[in-house]
Amino acid sequence: MSAPANSLSPASSSAASARAGILLMLLGMSLFTINDALGKWLVTDYPVAMLLAVRSLFGAVLLLPLILRDGVGRVFAVRRLPLHLLRVGCVTTEIACFYWAVRSLPLADVMTIYMAAPLIVTALSVPLLKEKVGWRRWVAVLVGFAGVVLVLNPTGAFDPIPSLVALAGATVFSLGLVTTRMLRADGTLTLVSYQTIGTGVIGGAVASSGWVMPGMMDFLLLGLLGVVALAGHAAMNRSLALSPAAVVVPFQYIAIVWAVILDLVVWGTAPSVQVLAGAALIIGSGLFVFYREQRTAHGVAAESNPNLGPGS
Repeated sequence: MSAPANSLSPASSSAASARAGILLMLLGMSLFTINDALGKWLVTDYPVAMLLAVRSLFGAVLLLPLILRDGVGRVFAVRRLPLHLLRVGCVTTEIACFYWAVRSLPLADVMTIYMAAPLIVTALSVPLLKEKVGWRRWVAVLVGFAGVVLVLNPTGAFDPIPSLVALAGATVFSLGLVTTRMLRADGTLTLVSYQTIGTGVIGGAVASSGWVMPGMMDFLLLGLLGVVALAGHAAMNRSLALSPAAVVVPFQYIAIVWAVILDLVVWGTAPSVQVLAGAALIIGSGLFVFYREQRTAHGVAAESNPNLGPGS
């Protein structure tokens, strides 16, 4: 008996999920790039700490119904509070570094440096997570760092401080990713809630001594930072829920494309040849590291399950 015309075969359903996952990843990364561009626009008139405080305030308002639904005690009761606080510190520091860096550098340059995060995570995973990294991935990490050096342009006539701040931000961001991996059992809502409220408290405390009263429109734009960031996280999380990471993660590099376009359209800045070459090395190395991690994970699964063979 043939299946009803309106039913989907498992293969068709899987393909539809994959397409939806890809579209959501593209949406999430596009939202993050818009958020970063908006931050670059606003940070010229307002202190970095103020951006952190107001965006977190709007984000917390959006999170409140979810926190009340699950229960305040359940969301914030954690066993490893010091590690959560370390993660909050990492998130706050890396956002501050990003906004500080984009004051002086093109958005695409800073985004490219931050795209080295998967390579830095690979390097940090050895001492912090006791993971084993093979020689192929180490070579890819070194090639990716060569791309970072190209983007930093150490021999050029430029102010090195913003570039080094961006690199520091990417490093702290990577440390935050490692702590997130260590805390993933606590759940997404717990992690996002600690991150949003913690960042807001730190930003508010620092901004209290240098507060610049914004107009209503700028206040809403500052709040839009938090709304767009949460929407981007939601799209990425849903993307990874619908599709395998191997399918959707490579599409995160669309952020660099959007950053180049926004630099051209909004600020009239074109990327240099060195930045494009460095971006190519970073993206290629990051994709190779991700590919090797997938191969390694698949090999471990195959060893633990003799019924899982090649092509499964």
